[in-house]
Amino acid sequence: MTRWHAAPRIAALIAVGLLSMSSCTSTERSDAVGAEGDGRVEVGYPAPAYATVSLNGDSVSLAAQRGKVVLLNVWATWCHPCRTEIPELRAIHAKYQAQGLELIGVSVDTDGTDDAIRSFMRDFQMTFPIWRDPDERVSTKFLVVGVPATFLIDRKGVLRWRKTGPIAPGDTTLTAAIQRALGS
Repeated sequence: MTRWHAAPRIAALIAVGLLSMSSCTSTERSDAVGAEGDGRVEVGYPAPAYATVSLNGDSVSLAAQRGKVVLLNVWATWCHPCRTEIPELRAIHAKYQAQGLELIGVSVDTDGTDDAIRSFMRDFQMTFPIWRDPDERVSTKFLVVGVPATFLIDRKGVLRWRKTGPIAPGDTTLTAAIQRALGS
């Protein structure tokens, strides 16, 4: 195809992109709470609907967490950066738990590794709830490209902060997002 034949197709793609960008202002995004599952995993949009089982085998979901501020951390026992961020996650949880922050870990370790996960939790003093997702549905729902990945979800179910990679000690962007979500 010559560049002259491609030009109308490229122009159409640019027009569609511009229309989609202009169809939602930042004000509209913060009010878009009812649009769960529309495929967007962007700050200011509703977090994807997600359900799985806890390490204890109970059914759990983000919908059941509505009304709480949730820091959802996707990790695995074999992930070295996941190990390095656990002390910071524990510190964040200790600092903000009394104000209503729920820290939930989602392990993407394979089936049959529950005992290894429990041992890992003891070794790293992880006292927060752990959800199991050996099929990595969380990765599909939240567009996770690697672990660790962390998502802050406000009381209305709106994604307020996200990061791929380990949380660094004293991350001011996360602290500010947590404080805003908690209303402090």
